[in-house]
Amino acid sequence: MANTFGYGAMTNHLGDIQRSKCIIIIGANPAVNHPVGFRHFLKAKEKGAKLIVVDPRFTKSAAKADIYARIRPGTDIAFMYGMLKIIFDEGLEDTKYLDERVFGIDKIREEAAKWTAEEVENVTGISKELLVQITHEVAKNKPTTLIWAMGLTQHTVGTSNTRLAPIVQMVLGNIGKFGGGVNILRGHDNVQGASDMACLSENLPGYYPLNEATWRYYAKIWGVDYEWLLGNFVSKDWMHKTGLSLARWWAAALNGKDGNDVIDNAGTPLKALVVMGNGITSTAQQVKVKEGLEALELLVLADPFVNEAGIIAERKDGIYLLPAATQFETSGSVTATNRSGQWRFKVVDPLYESMEDQEILFELAKKLGFYEDFTKTLRDEKGEIVWPENATREIAKAVRSIGLNGWSPERLKKHTLYWDKFDEVTLEGKDEVAGEYYGLPWPCWSDKHPGSPVLYNTDIEVAKGGMGFRNNFGLEYEGESLLAKNAPLNSPINTGYPQITKDNIEKVLGITLSAQEKAKMGSTWSYDDSNIIATKCIEKGIVPYGNAKARAVVWTFKDKIPLHREPLHSPRNDLVQKYPSFEDQKALYRVDTKFVSVQQARDYSKEFPLNLVTARLVNLNGAGMENRASMYLTRLTPEMFCEINPELAKEQDIKAGDMIWVHSPEGTKIHVRVKVNPGVAKDMIFLPFHFTGVMQGVDLTHNFPEGTKPYASGESANTVTNYGYDIMCQIPETKGGLCRISKDGK
Repeated sequence: MANTFGYGAMTNHLGDIQRSKCIIIIGANPAVNHPVGFRHFLKAKEKGAKLIVVDPRFTKSAAKADIYARIRPGTDIAFMYGMLKIIFDEGLEDTKYLDERVFGIDKIREEAAKWTAEEVENVTGISKELLVQITHEVAKNKPTTLIWAMGLTQHTVGTSNTRLAPIVQMVLGNIGKFGGGVNILRGHDNVQGASDMACLSENLPGYYPLNEATWRYYAKIWGVDYEWLLGNFVSKDWMHKTGLSLARWWAAALNGKDGNDVIDNAGTPLKALVVMGNGITSTAQQVKVKEGLEALELLVLADPFVNEAGIIAERKDGIYLLPAATQFETSGSVTATNRSGQWRFKVVDPLYESMEDQEILFELAKKLGFYEDFTKTLRDEKGEIVWPENATREIAKAVRSIGLNGWSPERLKKHTLYWDKFDEVTLEGKDEVAGEYYGLPWPCWSDKHPGSPVLYNTDIEVAKGGMGFRNNFGLEYEGESLLAKNAPLNSPINTGYPQITKDNIEKVLGITLSAQEKAKMGSTWSYDDSNIIATKCIEKGIVPYGNAKARAVVWTFKDKIPLHREPLHSPRNDLVQKYPSFEDQKALYRVDTKFVSVQQARDYSKEFPLNLVTARLVNLNGAGMENRASMYLTRLTPEMFCEINPELAKEQDIKAGDMIWVHSPEGTKIHVRVKVNPGVAKDMIFLPFHFTGVMQGVDLTHNFPEGTKPYASGESANTVTNYGYDIMCQIPETKGGLCRISKDGK
């Protein structure tokens, strides 16, 4: 999405869904995974909205749908192109919107023309009649909102999926509209905040690139010497390199040995791993994860519960368990799925020996010798650390790229304390919080700006959260302008304009700056820690990041436009030849990664005829450790299981309650209890996340320290998820693999 719009976040918010006339969910199950947020979906239905669910499995969300379509895993692009062909053929697109606000749509038209209803049915399993019905509902009941989660992202073409879904919405003119947008449901309460703060290895906080300008900017923000920062890297070149991904850190520990993928890691394997609050069983290929954990020299786990990385690793030394505080024992700002900030107030001080995450990091910084530098911006005039308020102030000062300029601890606390004063549909405040949107959804350009509940909305003024698309891809491409032809309501410039810099601000805004202002000002709006550029822009009704077209063509990607490519382990070998995967990649997030060589090695479907689908359960979250440590939640799901169709069960002489083995093409297997469910297709197996402690039939729970063993343990679904990683971000392909089942384990 960031490479389409300029930002890669949920465009609207959950309450705004109540203004939708049509809701289409692809690869998400909010009734189970976001049950509180799903109330907004149901309220929209009460107001007359149509609910459409496209999913390989008949879910609880599908049970509430007006239309349900069962799709073959990994074929979302084919389905969406089928919709686009009907839209273009019948003239249902918003031509004015496309002309004014979108670049490269002709390339999409060309590709869509290839996807006849017959070919869509052949590839996806969705009939022509159902495809037409869904398309007409979506196109004729605007505004439509499009919802997705990991079912759309966890594929080798996940990036392409999350490009084509926004393109569908742009074709219909639904981006930047109340009740419209593309709304990605994040897995946990602060996933968006974690992304914003550089829990991705390819950037610094605020999605700033890993280049010298950014490092120098942050050196200034942190009050440290740039040369000192540089001295902590092997070389300047490695200072600018993307790091390892969460999905494949273990490959760096295995260092290309014994047939594992080759790594490019400055000539050394990964030797130490520090895990803070991440459930290790959420990572695909658990057998490889186990091998990687055992290859490390040092493993440190900071978690309120015993992180299962310490359980599946058969090691007796070099492993440390640090008791971290829970969210009830901490305070500070977090960012919700809709980009809104929230202040989390501490309920109780950390119990026993547990420590808050920052205290653990402070102790680590002391041992490494840079504690004073690490904390200098967090201190008051007396030299005392003011946590978490000063951390939030530093974030607001630094992270201008997504407009956190207006996020002060005082404003966020006030919003939490007066949450009842905000409208659940519009987010608009009243009385004590009048003139603001709940949580100051970013971008929030200054302490006077209300936040932006709907990204890219040109129907409202800039001062009230209006904006066009971000100018993030240059001014033109191949001789065609990339600037928009319209502008936010009442803008003094009624067409497109570039991002605002120190060099062009006076010309673009038609103002004259003082010598003092020029001296304080940074080079561009995103590097301007004085905030003069953003403040002057908002006063004038100009968006600091410019006003450009979104782009349907991304010329820097492997696929310039989204293309259907079969999963690496496809049940349709005939389609593998027609829609092959990508060429194998060197040093993708520092690890060589295979694509087409795996896909075309053999016809996997002959031995592994069943699609393997994974998902979350409502009573378990993440890796599930904290939930399985509760006797009450454990009663709801006492053991790991798989769901199979009644017809498949009958064919295999399997009964509900039987134990069976699920085998993967990777040579791994798990032993699980059978649940019979007609909502699962005959050629499909469903496995929930959240379990671990058993691996390939071997009980590892003896590794839990005394008194910490959960009430329930079991096999991890990710022991049998297949090899496969997204071409751009390396998210694992856990939604499009193959498997087989047996009763005897053979």
